[in-house]
Amino acid sequence: MHLARLELTNFKNYGEVALDFSPGFNCFVGNNGVGKTNILDAVHYLSLTKSFFNNSDTLSIRYGEDFFILKGLFVGDDSSDELFCAFQKQKQKVFRLNGKEYQRMSDHVGRYPVVMLSPADSVLITGASEERRRFLNMIISQYDPSYLEAHMRYNKALMQRNKVLREGGPDAGSMLEIYDDQMIPEAELIYMARKSLTDNLLPLFSSYYSKISGSAEQVSIRYRSHLGSGDYREQLAGARGRDYAMQFTTTGIHRDDLVFEIDGHLARTSASQGQQKSFVVALKLAKFALISRMNGFAPALLLDDIFDKFDQNRVEEIIRLVGSGEFGQVFITDTQQDRIHRILDNTGVDFRLYRIGRQGIEEEITNGTR
Repeated sequence: MHLARLELTNFKNYGEVALDFSPGFNCFVGNNGVGKTNILDAVHYLSLTKSFFNNSDTLSIRYGEDFFILKGLFVGDDSSDELFCAFQKQKQKVFRLNGKEYQRMSDHVGRYPVVMLSPADSVLITGASEERRRFLNMIISQYDPSYLEAHMRYNKALMQRNKVLREGGPDAGSMLEIYDDQMIPEAELIYMARKSLTDNLLPLFSSYYSKISGSAEQVSIRYRSHLGSGDYREQLAGARGRDYAMQFTTTGIHRDDLVFEIDGHLARTSASQGQQKSFVVALKLAKFALISRMNGFAPALLLDDIFDKFDQNRVEEIIRLVGSGEFGQVFITDTQQDRIHRILDNTGVDFRLYRIGRQGIEEEITNGTR
């Protein structure tokens, strides 16, 4: 299935706009600040029920308004789905598929998988471990619904356990054991899923890094978790004194991390800027390939301002790679229409191009449909 039509109302800088898409490449060109990225974020929102950039739904509402609406038409070989999303300040978000409302947003995640590559992805290397755990979570949750459920149950028990550690009380010890019992099976499921993912991701990542960088550097990803060091119940018991002192749970999958290395050295401290850029793009393409393998169909690929990451020759190589047929529907932003148009013509892919200005959509160009 691909996204054939997108309608936005009061979403970020858009009052009201409707866009029809190619099943191949869809390009949005214009100066910085005109809203190109916001269209990609709307696609991300329809797929994963949230913005790629903002944790608060309120931040996605157009200035001066109190609600936004997103509508998407997904079309397959012999079926179609209509998706409706609405959010109003001080009210619950609403998601409907073919007129039927979801009771839980988590039930939607994975139905229309998506992978986004953005300049903001540099935090995967330079940021805190939370960013890398989020990276793991966003991959697995798009092909394994049980993982997302386990993660939510673990976090709920963890919050309660931390509350006991802060507040204490005569029953604190027994309450901690109750929450330990709740956390342990979920942590073990999450650990095994993350370990399996890392094992499967590494060869894909190494292959893409080689294609993008053209270098002989050795790259690696290592999954680091407390659960890889022994029985989790024993670790929780052994850390209880430290947990009381710190007033939070100091061991568990909520402390997991990924270690990124190039030629045996940490990518965060030893890699050049160009190497870090190649590392991140290879990670995202490997993420795409793994989700495709697990689901049996390709996610949408969102490429936001990749010219900010690479020179033109490297971008042409990336576009040629993702235009090879295995990547399905692609959405891409750029500031220069002539540049992206020339690259797309050279690679021979089918595309639809929108030029965006301060007043919205100014021009639509298409070379046909796939």
